[in-house]
Amino acid sequence: MGCSDNLAGDMAFLDEIVARKRSEVAAAKTLRDLATLKRMIGDTAPLRSFVGALSNGFGLIAEIKRRSPSGGDMRRENVEQAPLAYAKSPVVKCASVLTNSTDFGMTIEDLSKMKERIPKPILRKDFIFEEYQVYEARAFGADALLLMVNVLERENMQRLFNLSRELGMDVLFEAHTKEEIEAIPDGAKLYGINSRKFKATTQTFEKSAKGSDFTVELDTFSLINLLPKCSIKIAESGVSHSQLPEVINIGYDAVLVGTSLLTAEGGIEEMLKRFETAIAGQRPVASIYPT
Repeated sequence: MGCSDNLAGDMAFLDEIVARKRSEVAAAKTLRDLATLKRMIGDTAPLRSFVGALSNGFGLIAEIKRRSPSGGDMRRENVEQAPLAYAKSPVVKCASVLTNSTDFGMTIEDLSKMKERIPKPILRKDFIFEEYQVYEARAFGADALLLMVNVLERENMQRLFNLSRELGMDVLFEAHTKEEIEAIPDGAKLYGINSRKFKATTQTFEKSAKGSDFTVELDTFSLINLLPKCSIKIAESGVSHSQLPEVINIGYDAVLVGTSLLTAEGGIEEMLKRFETAIAGQRPVASIYPT
């Protein structure tokens, strides 16, 4: 199979995920219309600043999901323990909740529950492509949301960005390439560089029992050199605790971590301890977890 065939197949897979998400959104609209969401916003929990939380020292954006297309099912006990562990951890600055139920096993209602249990800013991570989802995010308590540059046209991305700011939410823009970075609207403060792609090249994860993972190209993080100097720079996907010093040294302000925490055989608290130590420069640090 040629490179063009690989890319066509990978983009078709992405299109399938987005199509499933469109079905979820259509179903959500039958449960509550836009007017209902707007009324809900008046009663939702106060906003917490995502930008503010990431502006004072390096930290983690810790993710919650029950499964993923690449990694299969997470460890149930880790998912159950995640809210309390994230709430207590000194290195977890924010939490990310996947709200794509078909592919990641979490719903927008789960985000609301996490908002109650984790006293830190909450990111809605999903395939967001229309204004209904932005209102929905805020109505259920999201403090920030993710916009994926590779699934949005520029005009729509700008419109969703503007609405998010009107509602008080911060926006994390996710990019994989120089061209995607250049498409991000002016005024953006949060830039995420995702090393996980749908395109197969030389540096990949091994196939798991659940199937092959998406491609992870860690050299993608060098795109940090193209980001605005005053922006908050976030490394997404594929970063282990042992790689944190390098990520910190090249200038990232945070790492978004999910699967490594939620699949850790030793438990989520033990893995968080490893991240704590790595962030401290491989020196032992005071931990809230027992040794």
